[in-house]
Amino acid sequence: MKKNIIVLVISVLLISIAASAQKITYSDPEREDLRNMGFDIIGKMNGNIVIYKNNRDLHSICIYDPAMKLVNKVRMTFLTDRIFKPDFIQYPDFFYMIYQFQKRNVVYCMAAKLNADGKLLSDPIQLDTTEVNLANSNKVYSFLFSEDKQKLMLFKINTKSDKVDNVSTLLFDKSLTMLHKSRIVIPMPDRNDFLANFQLDNDGDIAFLKEWGGAQNDNISKLLLMTKSAMADEIKVIDLNISGFYLDDIRLKVDNFNRHYLVTSFFAKQRRGNVDGLYLYLWDKDNQKDIFVKNVPFTDEFRTDARSGGSSLKTAFNDFFLRNIIMKKDGGFFLVAEAMYSSTRGNTLSRWDYLSGSPVWTPSDYYLYNSPFYFPGSRYGMYDVTRYFAENIAAISFDMKGKMEWSNVIAKSQYDDNSDRFLGYALVNMGDQIHFLFNMQEKRQTIFDDQSLSIDGQLLRNPTFKNLDKGYDFMPRQAKQVGARMIIVPCEYHNYVCFAKVEL
Repeated sequence: MKKNIIVLVISVLLISIAASAQKITYSDPEREDLRNMGFDIIGKMNGNIVIYKNNRDLHSICIYDPAMKLVNKVRMTFLTDRIFKPDFIQYPDFFYMIYQFQKRNVVYCMAAKLNADGKLLSDPIQLDTTEVNLANSNKVYSFLFSEDKQKLMLFKINTKSDKVDNVSTLLFDKSLTMLHKSRIVIPMPDRNDFLANFQLDNDGDIAFLKEWGGAQNDNISKLLLMTKSAMADEIKVIDLNISGFYLDDIRLKVDNFNRHYLVTSFFAKQRRGNVDGLYLYLWDKDNQKDIFVKNVPFTDEFRTDARSGGSSLKTAFNDFFLRNIIMKKDGGFFLVAEAMYSSTRGNTLSRWDYLSGSPVWTPSDYYLYNSPFYFPGSRYGMYDVTRYFAENIAAISFDMKGKMEWSNVIAKSQYDDNSDRFLGYALVNMGDQIHFLFNMQEKRQTIFDDQSLSIDGQLLRNPTFKNLDKGYDFMPRQAKQVGARMIIVPCEYHNYVCFAKVEL
């Protein structure tokens, strides 16, 4: 009896400690920050939170103190032309803004170096230019940086014909000194060939995938891994030989610590069939050989946990898409997928109805948006009402040999009409735990839920946040982790955009 009381007291104390550790601090909505405002959470610098905002042609760097009070708003008057959506890379005491604009028939790619107060440290420098024939509505250049932020790269894809893609790469060091410039000619004999998943490793080597499907929204039936060394002008091609099965929602991830490249995807045994499991391919960069190639089928037990709505065991994973890949130092890895789908006037769409495969990420991003991390806030369909759904989260851990160590499912159910900006989750990697933050409806009230997975797969439902202010709607998918236990989550408050600092 006494032992039970002690356990109960300890449990209450642990819950109280967890609850007291949770804290949300909101910024005040600004008059200019309407819901259609563009923004980018740059990070935490000198104890403050630095955020870029774009209202029409007005560009600003906003500095928030630890209490999320706006202490300075610096207009970026050096941006005299209309620019495309910029990219940012943050260092401890400064950050770069990589931006592009078109003047007449030339697209300019520029870099501005700014300090923690949002002030220019030097005049913007020109990184490259490209001649174009017509007015361009999308960026020409894509921007990549290595995990250690010591290598930066611009690349562009020029499709002059249906048979060839010209990929130009410009590699820079941290000080924006150009290290190498190359131009790669890649045969594209089939009109359904496309390039995707560009990654830059810490050596400055680039890796990407060439995929082929029967149509843009069909399974992938042929897959090549392409790599190029930092100072080389030729590419190496590895045929992943996926005959006999079909892939969908393919991802490439660099493991800099172990010097590996991981390719993973859902697979089906039939064309446009039900998802049977995960395809895994691990490439050893130093020895230039594969470490393993595996198809890992999902068990009925895992399917039972993962299915939602009216799905059967066979169709349990048909609405799942890969969202996160976390590499482990021992060579293993951790995958997270989320069930996402939409319906229009009662007609539910399957994964094969999306023109680009995933409702979150598309393999043609480099042609349309030129960003490998494009997460649109909302998408409006051609019908009056489109309902978006985001449901269960599936997490799987693999060891260094590709063997599944454990799997678990976080149950959730979310939907919204004509917008997906409040759906999905924010991931906070705390080393010993992975936290998932997301909106949920309970008793007609929205709560901000916090559930976490330990390194051995144990699921813990943490206390919900208690100081939620009414009127603030979180946009978790666009959140950014800025500290070991801190994340900045965009919010909407009465049609204004503001930001919440969430401390765990």
